[in-house]
Amino acid sequence: MPLEFELCPGRRVGGAQPCFIIAEIGQNHQGDLAVAKQMIRMVKECGADCAKFQKSELEHKFNKKALERPYTSKHSWGKTYGEHKRHLEFSHDQYRELQKYAKEIGIYFTASGMDEMAVEFLHELDVPFFKVGSGDTNNFPYLEKTAKKGRPMVISSGMQSMDTMHKVYQLVKPINPNFCILQCTSAYPLQPEDVNLRVITAYQSAFPDIPIGYSGHETGIAISVAAVAMGAKVLERHVTLDKTWKGSDHQASLEPNELAELVRTIRLVERAMGSPVKQLLPCEMACNEKLGKSVVAKVTIPEGMVLTLDMLTVKVGEPKGYLPEEIFDLVGKKVKINIEEDETITEDAIENHVKKVKC
Repeated sequence: MPLEFELCPGRRVGGAQPCFIIAEIGQNHQGDLAVAKQMIRMVKECGADCAKFQKSELEHKFNKKALERPYTSKHSWGKTYGEHKRHLEFSHDQYRELQKYAKEIGIYFTASGMDEMAVEFLHELDVPFFKVGSGDTNNFPYLEKTAKKGRPMVISSGMQSMDTMHKVYQLVKPINPNFCILQCTSAYPLQPEDVNLRVITAYQSAFPDIPIGYSGHETGIAISVAAVAMGAKVLERHVTLDKTWKGSDHQASLEPNELAELVRTIRLVERAMGSPVKQLLPCEMACNEKLGKSVVAKVTIPEGMVLTLDMLTVKVGEPKGYLPEEIFDLVGKKVKINIEEDETITEDAIENHVKKVKC
């Protein structure tokens, strides 16, 4: 199976494809449908590829005691954790409305299915791909059922070990080859020393036939840009309209100006990655003509003289002649004409010696 696959209709990831940028709105919409639509439009205008939410069927994600426990955090939207989560959870009809809005403005739309029933709903909703949050990456029954749906998958790896990720790969690959794994550390906000970008390289070595990406919870954009430079083919970042809003994710999220700058910088870095072939480029010709050096005569060299190294030196010369790297090749060659001190050594001055062409 190739490293590249179609994540969304008409949009492939991996290989030489540009990084697919997921703007994770999550529940930073504050439970307000109008704010959610505003955020979808914002991420579209900032240049992200996909607007993503988090969908839960609360009674399937949490047990009764978890939903009934008091929730007194400054981020709380209710007296109990259940009240808090219900405030932030959109209904199925609201999800359909958001999906329709995203389609109208031209951006891919999906969500993390936070439990098996949420995955069933998202499958019915016909999202282009499933996002598996870090909390479900080692939930193997969930992972197997999700893989069997046949949609592409993006799997985060926060809170997991390399051993677990090998098991994830071995479970999913035979069922559904169209998936990628994201390096992720589940802390909000994430400190630089806990990012461990080198895991991207480890994943690339361990799983060479799938794309590897990065899901970041750090502040700023520099680390995410570095991840793309290291080969991340899918990037996920949380986004917000205001970092001061109530909610634990806002502080680790990007505001619109930061998201726009992230997208611009990633696209710039992708252009700069260029080719692995090192050669003299057309854009360098002007500098080479002006400053490129040649082999010149250190002393006057009479016709018929056999060249020695002490007769030669390297300078910016006019006209251009032999490249500095060819100076050792000239040693032992006979000159056909008189060469004055400080003159360029040119091809027509050397007997039976062809000047190399620099590629």
